Amino acid sequence: MKPKVIHFIFNLARGGAETMLVRAIKELPNYQHVVVTLFPLNLFGSELQCDKLVCLNLRSLLSIPGAIFKFRRLVKNENPAIVHTHLFWPTVIARLGVPRRYPLVTTIHAFIASSIEYKNRHVRVLDKLTYHFRKNVIIGVAKGVTSEYFSFLKIKPWKAYTLYTFVDVARFEPAYNNRRTNREPVFKIISSGALRQQKNYPWLINAMGKLKNENVELHIYGAGVLKESLQQLINSSGAKVILKGEVSKIEEVLPQYDLYVMSSTYEGFSLSVLEAMAAGLPLLLSDIVSFREQCEGTADYFSLEDETTFINQVTALAQKPKEELLQIAETGRDRALKYFTLAQHIQGLNKIYSEVTM
Repeated sequence: MKPKVIHFIFNLARGGAETMLVRAIKELPNYQHVVVTLFPLNLFGSELQCDKLVCLNLRSLLSIPGAIFKFRRLVKNENPAIVHTHLFWPTVIARLGVPRRYPLVTTIHAFIASSIEYKNRHVRVLDKLTYHFRKNVIIGVAKGVTSEYFSFLKIKPWKAYTLYTFVDVARFEPAYNNRRTNREPVFKIISSGALRQQKNYPWLINAMGKLKNENVELHIYGAGVLKESLQQLINSSGAKVILKGEVSKIEEVLPQYDLYVMSSTYEGFSLSVLEAMAAGLPLLLSDIVSFREQCEGTADYFSLEDETTFINQVTALAQKPKEELLQIAETGRDRALKYFTLAQHIQGLNKIYSEVTM
């Protein structure tokens, strides 16, 4: 019988951590997969190919103490070879609830020092205390993520790995082959990701408002609680920005655009950026440490301290010949193919799973 992995995550919204989990499971047929969530949201439907999906159905985070006992009972019943957690609350619950005879692995998806969540003292204290209570294997999605996790919380690592987020290159091959290759009157920009605070969309909309007299248009793909407030800001600023909503097949959308933009205040290792790289789009990104590690010299960067840089860069890129934009994008695609493929990620994950179960 194949060994079993319990994957524990907050919910199945279509974010980077959730997408990475769903796609990795498909590529690990040598394991049985039980996916456990705290809340019932699931935007993946049949894309999630697991042996069992269990929701603990928390009413609110006030129910966390009860969730610890529910998860402990579930783990004993399933008797997995590995428990693998993603994101803060599943990790805290697992550290307190998983019996020590089961290997516990946690993936850290973001630079926590910049995270809004970790600005709360109780989050930092809980993470630190539960790690001391149950030291577990840590996987960071970037080198900086791994090292910062321990330095920021002032804890000594037990076992730690870096395993880059991946992009399924084959999935984006048609997008790469079908890119816009001719200059059109409107310079079309795309941004994608859940409509939440870290993506910094209000900043991006305000900056686009300064470009409202130019033939430049931004489309944002994603869903979230900020939709109404962002639409109000678009209306009041006059920015040429359209909220396009959730999309399940971003690879069919990317070829319609000339430039990919992301204005995040912090990230871990952005799957959305990797997808744009694989699809052959030039990148214009906020100047944060994770994007620098991810893209190095294959992207242009702008400071979040001043909209002027962004405005000037968009204007300059919109005036470049299409051939030059495609050449710029090629460097990003080459980097994605060299370092951040699905095959490389799965090979690394299999190796980690083998080591922790020895």
